[in-house]
Amino acid sequence: LYHHPSRKPLADVLTCIRTKTTLDQAGTRIAPNAEAYVRSGAQMAALFRDHPAWVARTVEVASRCRFSLAELRYSFPSDALCMPGETSDQALRRLTEEGCRDRYPEGTPPQVRAQIEKELALIAKLGVAPYFLSVQQVVKIARARQILCQGRGSAANSAVCFVLGVTAVDPARSNLLFERFLSEERNEPPDIDVDFEHERREEVIQAIYEMYGRDRAAMVSEVIAYRGKSALREVGKAFGFSADQVDRLSGLVLHHEADITEQRVSEAGLDPDDVRVRQAVLMASALEGFPRHLSIHVGGFVLSSEPLHKVAPVEPARMEGRTVIPWDKDDLDDLGFFKIDVLALGMLTAIRKALALIHADRYAELAGRPADAARDAADAARYAADAARDSAPAGPSVDAARDSASSGPSAHARRGAAFDPIAALAQIPPEDPAVYEAIGRADTVGVFQIESRAQMAMLPRLKPSKFYDLVIEVAIVRPGPIQGGMVHPYLRRRTGQEPPVSPHPCLDPILERTLGVPLFQEQVMQIAMVGAGYTPGEADQLRRDMAAWKKHGRLERHRGRLIQGFAERGISAKFGEMLYQQIQGFGEYGFPESHAASFALLVYASAWLKVHHPTAFTCALLNAQPMGFYSPSALVQDAQRHGVEVRPVCVVQSAWDATLEPGEAPSAGPALRLGMRLVKGLGEAAVAAIVAAREEAPFTGLPDLVRRTELKKNEVEALAEAGALAALVPARREALWRARAPRVEGLFDGVPIEDDSDVGLPPLRPLEQLALDYGRVGLSLHDHPMRHLRPALKRRRGAGRVRTAEEIKAARNGESVRVAGMVVGRQRPATASGVTFVTLEDETGVVNVIVQKQVFEEHYQVARHAALLLVAGRVERQGEVIHVLARELERLELPNDEEITLKSRDYH
Repeated sequence: LYHHPSRKPLADVLTCIRTKTTLDQAGTRIAPNAEAYVRSGAQMAALFRDHPAWVARTVEVASRCRFSLAELRYSFPSDALCMPGETSDQALRRLTEEGCRDRYPEGTPPQVRAQIEKELALIAKLGVAPYFLSVQQVVKIARARQILCQGRGSAANSAVCFVLGVTAVDPARSNLLFERFLSEERNEPPDIDVDFEHERREEVIQAIYEMYGRDRAAMVSEVIAYRGKSALREVGKAFGFSADQVDRLSGLVLHHEADITEQRVSEAGLDPDDVRVRQAVLMASALEGFPRHLSIHVGGFVLSSEPLHKVAPVEPARMEGRTVIPWDKDDLDDLGFFKIDVLALGMLTAIRKALALIHADRYAELAGRPADAARDAADAARYAADAARDSAPAGPSVDAARDSASSGPSAHARRGAAFDPIAALAQIPPEDPAVYEAIGRADTVGVFQIESRAQMAMLPRLKPSKFYDLVIEVAIVRPGPIQGGMVHPYLRRRTGQEPPVSPHPCLDPILERTLGVPLFQEQVMQIAMVGAGYTPGEADQLRRDMAAWKKHGRLERHRGRLIQGFAERGISAKFGEMLYQQIQGFGEYGFPESHAASFALLVYASAWLKVHHPTAFTCALLNAQPMGFYSPSALVQDAQRHGVEVRPVCVVQSAWDATLEPGEAPSAGPALRLGMRLVKGLGEAAVAAIVAAREEAPFTGLPDLVRRTELKKNEVEALAEAGALAALVPARREALWRARAPRVEGLFDGVPIEDDSDVGLPPLRPLEQLALDYGRVGLSLHDHPMRHLRPALKRRRGAGRVRTAEEIKAARNGESVRVAGMVVGRQRPATASGVTFVTLEDETGVVNVIVQKQVFEEHYQVARHAALLLVAGRVERQGEVIHVLARELERLELPNDEEITLKSRDYH
């Protein structure tokens, strides 16, 4: 069915997609006319005017169908963490008091106590205490297993959530707005998002099932809609295009685009005048945003006091061990179902792994520091941190447990205590000047949230020097503040180019900390409450209308009220108009301050690890993949630029994960040994067999390795191509020869035939070795593709020599330059007006390139797909920020058309 006859062509395409056929072959599965549309009551009566009894009977039956989803009586579990005879409200108060004693050993600050009492009263009035208890129970489950977790989003506005240990933003050091999270006028259940280590989240999910039972717990669904690429791909199949044509069709768009130019169609090898191509593009455009399928939500969990099947359908999910409610998460919210979001965050995994490496008993030895020296350095760090903390202005900060940190995470190792990642994280010294110095120069590859090109361009301009600056940094590089025109005024005021301007003294407490510029959702809500007379619930409705104004246009109704309310309190209409324009820019892309503060904690922790323990941090990042903006190759290159000694994959030294080893010089710190997980074509079971065999006895040669591990031929070839057999067969070509040799059948089945004859194999050419490095490991430790292109680039004549990344640093503002490199990443934010940020890497460093929309379109195939790129453009310098504004792009090829697998991480 479809709502209007004009939608029949789209309905036909959807029929073909559903039945996996083409329009030419659909036959009777497609109706011959457009009459199967939904008619109005009057149209149906006219259509069946000769049979009025049929119409009357239909109306009668319809009137008897009185069921409404609103009749569902869902109830949340009320027994979580309750003692015998204790109500949920009493249990929540008891646990809150216990949490206060843990968070504030010297006494709960008066303002926090007042906030807690206010929150507990509202929680009791709304009857949602069981929800808070269940969330804390989930957090307890994780922490009992030593899994790092942290609440995020609007829940970090809650003092109760903080003392319960669900969130980490201290209300004593922040300006929280509880109404952003929960209010009496808000007719919806609370929603708490908790991040867990991404590698161990499944443990938490299964523990929830075990605790509540599979009949009372299920994950929720979400509707996945067609986007540009998927729409073109499916429509292309329905139109009967070949597989190659479908690939080229889907390559016409990026994820956030709808426009397809004739030039793109031609460059893709398709005829823009072909009627079928034009129709397919039009149909795909109509299909965008249309529901495609249901999928398990990333982490939404519904818990119930009674079997869920009594109030909702429940079915097994495709993922083993999971059940799911096949209703969209937003529909469940509308029905009043309480949802806990159990989310995954890769950086939590990386931080735990880094802390575990630092905590290891032999870390001080690997780091080249005797115990006394390590203790002295730690004491110095503690005193510096204490001094920095005492002088820091109030604002969100790291957990109060850090205030008593004795010396950082390594203190546990010296005391011989068992490793506790939660305690180790809490002991990272706060407000370390060395950390802020590194952040200020954008030395943040691998650091949580501030490693994107946009963030790295902002850091030298904002120059964070205390924790609250990180909160602002996380939030300011967002489409909301950018589109709302808030970034440049804030930066000018921060650098003293213009004074902070306050629209009215009553708004000073709200805007003072952001220099008179509203950057956070909570500030907009507070301005509406204090400056325009909104109630907390009305202010939250304003926030929700901000998020949906493009879709539903509900924001306009606030314009007059805001301006009138400001005028009644002596605030100028000009400020009201300016604020209205700013909140339009916010849309759904502005951060809550509480969310930014939660993320800023992880920004600081990861930056501290990068500054003070770069080898352990890089090791942890590699072992937590996939995550973050950068590939293992880019992470390793960055580590090497920071002096980290990185050693290759080795069958007699490497484990599955990357590991730490003693460095060449004791004072230089540990070395990083790459893990065999990087070797493409080598599974974890094969690596386990290798490690188990060599623990029994060292390998005496390649035949011994194969005999004792029973590796398959393709696995041995993978090791040989990766250079991982060098300890057994030093020459890689010889290792490849032996790995590919025939094997003995019979008693010694699978063992390579020994060939002692000297076949005189020539060594691999450097380019051949480089190709194997990237093909099997995804990186090279001793070579770079640009080294092999540099001679040819130097011979180029005409528009000036091609500079290295290091030379670009000395270029003048406005100077025309040419630069070349391997594409590490492409980032094209949805709201960046079509601008693409490209990161190029050469043998000397990295260059940031900005490609405007017009240039991108003119060089679409090259800009989108080239692995090696030559850029002609102009240098733009803003303080310490340097980038090249591209004018022309050219694809580069390696000498002799050598094929190397080079992959960038692209975010289109």
